Amino acid sequence: MDNPATSQDPVLVEKKDGYAVVTLNDPDRRNVFTLAMSARVHEIFDALEADESINSVVITGAGKGFCSGGHLDELLENPGPEGMRKIYAGFVRIANSRLATIAAVNGAAVGAGMNALLVCDVVVAGESARFDSRFLQIGLGPGGGHTWRLLNNIGLQATKAMVLFGEVLNGQRAAEVGLAWKCVGDDELLAEAEALAAKAARAPRELVFQTKENIHNAIAITTSEAAIDNELDTQVWSMGEPAFVDMVNSLKSKISKK
Repeated sequence: MDNPATSQDPVLVEKKDGYAVVTLNDPDRRNVFTLAMSARVHEIFDALEADESINSVVITGAGKGFCSGGHLDELLENPGPEGMRKIYAGFVRIANSRLATIAAVNGAAVGAGMNALLVCDVVVAGESARFDSRFLQIGLGPGGGHTWRLLNNIGLQATKAMVLFGEVLNGQRAAEVGLAWKCVGDDELLAEAEALAAKAARAPRELVFQTKENIHNAIAITTSEAAIDNELDTQVWSMGEPAFVDMVNSLKSKISKK
């Protein structure tokens, strides 16, 4: 087990068997997403992608909250498009990661804190989770691709309910509308998310990467032929790789012994 970060780090990372747990670490402020936290997330994901032993990542928050949103003083100190992009950098790095990513949402995810889970591949919610867009309620336009990501996850009406009308979802309701894959007890949350991460960790790394890319590409596909073409190269390539070849040989060996 590898845990090089200290408790003073804005983000902690713990490597396990094929996956890592990344923890936003400012519990006294419910893990407000600062520039320092954003930079640390970027650094950690660079390192994890460079580590060939890691296939997947669980992202969670220290203490009783997932992420309370952006740091308001930093928002005011970094005006304009470039300032905003600097603040978004951590979320964008997760969104662009080839690793399989899971958000384990404990407590509140507010505003920009929602972006930190929306960029993940799968969301697991604890019973105490609260999903709160809140941008309009503080007089701020949504940013960081917030509404686009919500639309892709929960559709038009649910997005409008959360963003325009300030509807806050608990963990169970989030699972019902598709914002979370499932809702589990708070004491089960991390174990449930890690169990998912371990499944991705057991698959060949490059196959995970290529399949995730194919899934993302499929969003824009409109024809059957294009859908076939999207997956074809990956499937043909994987048929010559050891994981598949060894499985076929093992299966043949078992059949021949019967």
